[in-house]
Amino acid sequence: MTETPPSERQLRIVIADDEPLIRIDLKNTLEELGYAVVAEAADGVKALEAVRALTPDVVILDIKMPIMDGIDVAKAIHAEQIAPVLLLTAYYESDLIDRAKDAGVYYYLVKPFKQSDIVPAVEITLSRWQEHLALEREARDLEDKLETRKSVDRAKGILMDQYGLKEQEAFRRIQVQSMNTRKSMRDIAEAIILAHNV
Repeated sequence: MTETPPSERQLRIVIADDEPLIRIDLKNTLEELGYAVVAEAADGVKALEAVRALTPDVVILDIKMPIMDGIDVAKAIHAEQIAPVLLLTAYYESDLIDRAKDAGVYYYLVKPFKQSDIVPAVEITLSRWQEHLALEREARDLEDKLETRKSVDRAKGILMDQYGLKEQEAFRRIQVQSMNTRKSMRDIAEAIILAHNV
């Protein structure tokens, strides 16, 4: 079963602000714009719990909240790779902006905001998050390819030493074993290395 991309379904949003009137206004605005507000919180700890439980598409946090501020919540969410964070604040202080950048915040919206500010803020936040995830995947793929290459090169060396094979023959032996067993070349190479080290 494939997951529907966020752009093709109603975006699920968690909002957190310690001021009830702002929370209600934000929720109504978001719902009028076609977003689904799946949870609201008045403090950072409850916001983080909701985000962990619901894994929304976007999280909108106020910076100044009791127990745990929005930047600390954003940092935890980013570290756990759950969802992108859009910070909503009445404060435009450079130290807060620096903390927000370090926490992995994707967008910073200053109150009072207009309804017309919300859609671009949410969409840019989501777009930057998707770019981040794509880069993370690419980095993991490159790391995996590098590790595979190292293992295969090492296993080829072992086969060449043990059986007097040429490099191409050693590579072909690993390749054939991989196809016959339906295991990755890295798995076969690591098995050869392990057997050699025993």
